Amino acid sequence: MSVRCTLGVDIGTSSSKGVLVAGDGTLLATATRQHEVDRARTGWVEMDARIWWREFVELARELHDGAPGAEIVGVGVSGMGPCVLLCDDDDEPVRPAILYGVDARAGEQIERMNRELGAAEIARVGGSQLTSQAAGPKIAWVAAEEPEAWARARRLYMPASWLARRLTGAYVLDHQSASQTSPFYDVESEAWHEPWWQRYAAPLEAPTLAWAGDLAGLVTAEAAAATGLTEGTPVIVGTIDAWSEAVSVGAHEVGDLMLMYGTTMFLIATGDETLRTPSMWTTVGAFPGTRNLAGGLSTSGALTAWIAKLTAADYPRLLAEAAESGPGARGLLTLPYFAGERTPIQDPDSRGVIAGLTLEHGRGDLYRSALEATALGVRHNVETMRAAGAEVRRIVAVGGGTQGELWLQIVSDATGLVQEVPEITIGASFGAAFLAAVAVAGRDGVAAPLITDWNPTTRRITPDPSTRDAYDALFDRYLRLYEATKPVVHELAAEQRARA
Repeated sequence: MSVRCTLGVDIGTSSSKGVLVAGDGTLLATATRQHEVDRARTGWVEMDARIWWREFVELARELHDGAPGAEIVGVGVSGMGPCVLLCDDDDEPVRPAILYGVDARAGEQIERMNRELGAAEIARVGGSQLTSQAAGPKIAWVAAEEPEAWARARRLYMPASWLARRLTGAYVLDHQSASQTSPFYDVESEAWHEPWWQRYAAPLEAPTLAWAGDLAGLVTAEAAAATGLTEGTPVIVGTIDAWSEAVSVGAHEVGDLMLMYGTTMFLIATGDETLRTPSMWTTVGAFPGTRNLAGGLSTSGALTAWIAKLTAADYPRLLAEAAESGPGARGLLTLPYFAGERTPIQDPDSRGVIAGLTLEHGRGDLYRSALEATALGVRHNVETMRAAGAEVRRIVAVGGGTQGELWLQIVSDATGLVQEVPEITIGASFGAAFLAAVAVAGRDGVAAPLITDWNPTTRRITPDPSTRDAYDALFDRYLRLYEATKPVVHELAAEQRARA
């Protein structure tokens, strides 16, 4: 007897993940493919987009072949972003995809657009000031720095829209992703801002806009032959992974804050009005009628992985030693800006700092301080969101970092926030599968599933009041340490660029 299910695939920074989920939310199977980004120069982070399709094909076949009783009735896609993948008339990439805010190459283009368009007008139209997160300046960078590639470029993709194109032939981008293609999207009219697109992005064809859960189209015969999926299977438009993660845990209602623990860390506060602040990202939501104030740390899991590699220690040992170290890491304080920083300081030239080191400190103290650094970064973002008018009623944690207890507890202690952890924290691929299930239900005329049934809350992490004073003091030092070290760190960053 066959089981109706949906396939969800997410293309992430360090891996691609696929899931098969039954109609009642039962997780039937998972699969993963690891990959690496390219960092050819300081401040550059890019990837060969052909990997995205290859890994989708591998995941789809592995999951389909490993579950012979599964009938895949819908496909959901998501991926890291905002990314800039430019393709020619034949949909062949003209260069590697430029990744989201961790890639900081387009500083000159940001300055140029601010000068030519006006920073205030850019924020009025697009909701946010231009930062390394914005895709528009990276498009302009290709035009200025790689004219041969630009001469062949005809279409713009992100991971989810690239998969949708390969699966269905549709050239479509979701509104949420488009709203991060600043300054080419008008956040209030929810449409491309044609004058600026024509000024900086011509001759690219603008993708058709749709919402994340809308149907992009049906699997073509060619895609079916490659993936093993049935021709005619519906495929949704999809969206950026962080927003798909928010969907996966139901953290997309007004007043919700989604906190994603991954290679980087991401925060999304959802409201029903457009909030603007220079240091955060204003976007439309994954669904009509919602707006987001979002932020992200450039390193979190990437920082802890760096320490694990540097010390040649496994994670269980590091976590045990970090727990023993205790709040404050025996007098250490780390700034987690090892790849520059996105929000709220918006400083691509910031760098990691470890202050207070002595010969008595060990790897457990370093690891504890790194975890505390990300927690203090979360607090900095949340306080900035609230100052901008965001109402945070509920915090939902998701991502690979939620599997353990120590990191979660440190974040709750440092921020003073209660975190809800759902039963399934696999993330964006699960959210993509859910959106596909909702889309298929609407198409088939049956009741759509509810994410609260698919993924109920199972844990609540509450702050330890005994640590409050210690973390308040540490947060004050965290803010002061950045300002005190910024001049020297910026000089070092300039030297690193000169050597690249």
